[in-house]
Amino acid sequence: NYVLAILIFVIINMIAGKDMTPAVIDEVVKDSPAFVAGMKKSDKIISIDNKKVDSILQVSTFINISTSETIEFLILRNDQEISLLVKPNLVDGKDSLGNSVKKRMIGIKLSPLNNEFKKQPLGPSKAIYYSIKEVWFVTVTSLNYLGKMIIGSADSSQLGGPIRIAKITGQVAEHGIIPFFSIMAYISISLGLINLFPIPMLDGGHLMFYLFEKIFGKPLSQKTQEGFFRIGLFLLVSLMIFVTFNDLKDLGLF
Repeated sequence: NYVLAILIFVIINMIAGKDMTPAVIDEVVKDSPAFVAGMKKSDKIISIDNKKVDSILQVSTFINISTSETIEFLILRNDQEISLLVKPNLVDGKDSLGNSVKKRMIGIKLSPLNNEFKKQPLGPSKAIYYSIKEVWFVTVTSLNYLGKMIIGSADSSQLGGPIRIAKITGQVAEHGIIPFFSIMAYISISLGLINLFPIPMLDGGHLMFYLFEKIFGKPLSQKTQEGFFRIGLFLLVSLMIFVTFNDLKDLGLF
């Protein structure tokens, strides 16, 4: 799954190119979180929560994946780097496909120079580098969000299942072949990550048994393995019920 995702991203980066438009602030809404924190027009966003911003398109993503109360921005102003802490507002909004989501807003408007996005095709080495970087970013972000969700500090309603995946895939497909293959890559990453969870019946579960065998010098007893399989089955069924409920709720059936 991970290899497939990397391959898809490499092809996209080499053919369609990767956006490298600088994230320069065009407007700061008065009395907004960004205004209060001290952001100004023409500030260039360098990083968000220590994540380097390579493109204007990453700003909204980095803001919304943050689960902390305040977000740290590193900006460039008059050739001087300035660190600012911004406390975002949580509002009900729409994503790029028109789906209802809770969004973190700070009150800035970004615009590319002359309204032209700087998209450039990459060579093989850079395409592979950025593809691996994207897969790693999605994996780490997903694990971080899952951890925050377990302890109750992240919104579990954003966790979707097959119904939501099918819905989003259909919506993305209407925007062209590149967005469609991009969403396929992200789905592949998610499936690969889930498959590595230490749950019996998944590859991660088999790796867990091999690890126990390495530690104890012998395989776990049949009874113990059956116990793990029952727990794993319960967790998988519970997860499927939960995400299906979220999907149906998203469709307005609950």
